Amino acid sequence: MKNFIFISPNFPTNYWHFCHELKANGMNVLGIGDQAYDTLLPELQASLTEYYKVNSMENYDEVYRAVAFFIHKYGRIDWLESNNEYWLEKDAQLRTDFHITSGFQTSDMARIKYKSGMKPYYQAVGIPTAKYHIVDDLAGCQKFIAEVGYPVIVKPDNGVGASRTYKLKNEAQLVDFLKEIEGETTGAIYIMEEFVNATVNSYDAIINSNSEPVFETGNVTVTSIMDVVNNSDTSIYYIQKNLPEDIKKAGRATVKSFGVKNRFVHFEFFRLDEDHEGLGKKGDVIALEVNMRPSGGISPDMMNYANSTNVYKIWADMICFDKTELNAGEHYYCAFAGRRDERDYALSDEEVKAKYGDKLVMVERVAKALSGAMGDQMYIARLSTEEEKNQYYVDLCKEK
Repeated sequence: MKNFIFISPNFPTNYWHFCHELKANGMNVLGIGDQAYDTLLPELQASLTEYYKVNSMENYDEVYRAVAFFIHKYGRIDWLESNNEYWLEKDAQLRTDFHITSGFQTSDMARIKYKSGMKPYYQAVGIPTAKYHIVDDLAGCQKFIAEVGYPVIVKPDNGVGASRTYKLKNEAQLVDFLKEIEGETTGAIYIMEEFVNATVNSYDAIINSNSEPVFETGNVTVTSIMDVVNNSDTSIYYIQKNLPEDIKKAGRATVKSFGVKNRFVHFEFFRLDEDHEGLGKKGDVIALEVNMRPSGGISPDMMNYANSTNVYKIWADMICFDKTELNAGEHYYCAFAGRRDERDYALSDEEVKAKYGDKLVMVERVAKALSGAMGDQMYIARLSTEEEKNQYYVDLCKEK
C-alpha cells in the first residue's frame, strides 16, 4: 500500500474530498495539521489512516518531525502534498529533505513561485508577457514608468492572491508606495508591471506524469481580484461552460514549458480587452501567472457542478493510476457571487433564493480567511445559457 502525506488537510474544509478519494483508491492517507483531531470534520477523520497534530504549521521542525514519524511507522512516503499555495514552498522543502521525488523540489521554486521567474517559461512557448521592473528606488521606477506609462501594477514578486497589490496612477502614489514599503518588515521583493486592460481567464487542469491533461476546465474573473480585495467589491467569477480553444492551447503549452507532472494546476491568463502595443490585439491571450495547485476555496466544487463530474476523484485517480475512467457529463456555467455584509443589495437573501430556487447549488457563509477575496456570503448557481448567467449577476450585484 502506498503512503500519501496530506499537509493541512483540514483547510479549506472541502479538501476532505481529496483524502476520501485517495483512501477509496487504496492509499494510506496520513494527515499533518495544527487543528485538534476531535474538531476535524467527521468525513476527514474517516478518510485519514492517521493524523499527526503539530502546534504550529509554521514551525518547520515540528512538521519535519511529523513526516519522520510517519516514515518510521509506515515506511517510504510516495507522495506529499497540500494542494495549497500557502504551503507550496514548505511542501517542496519537505520533499527535498526526505527525497520524495513525486513533486516539485526546493530548486523548482524560483520559476513557479516568483512572478518574474515565470516570464521566461511563457516566452519560451510564444506566450507574451507584460513588461516588468523589480522595484528598487525612485529613479529606477521612474525610468521604467517613462517607458510604459501610468498606471502600473505593483505586487510582491512572491505573493499569494491579491494581497499587497497596488495600482499606481501617478508619481505621488509612487512616492507614497516606496515610503510605505520602506517600513515593511517582511523583506518582500516587489515587481512592477505595465498595466494591461484585460479580463482574467484561467486554465484549470489535472495533469498526469506525461504532462498531459486528464481533465480541463477554466474560469473567468469578471471583477479584478485586486479591486475586490482593496475596495471590498462584490466578488464574481464563473466556470466556463466550454473551455475556449485558445485558452486550452495556451494552458497546454504552459504545462509543457514548466515541466508540470502529476498536479492539479490553476494557470491565469489575460484576455486583452483592447489592443495593447507589444502584447497583442483585443481578444488575444497573454500570460499572467501560474499557480501549481487547484483554484482556491470552493472552486473544485464549482468545477464539478459545471462539468457534472468529480474532480476530487479524477485527481486521486491521476495520483494512483496516472489516468481516470471518469468522464465529464453535461456542461453548465457555474456562477459564483460573493456579496458583502456592508452593502445594501436590491435583492435580499430570501428573494435571491426564491428567484433562483434549485439553480442555486450552494449558499453559504465564506470562511473569514477567504472573505477578503471572496466576499462574506456566497451564492453559486448552475446555469445553462450565457443570458441566464449575465442576468444572474445583474440580480446578485445590483444595489439599492
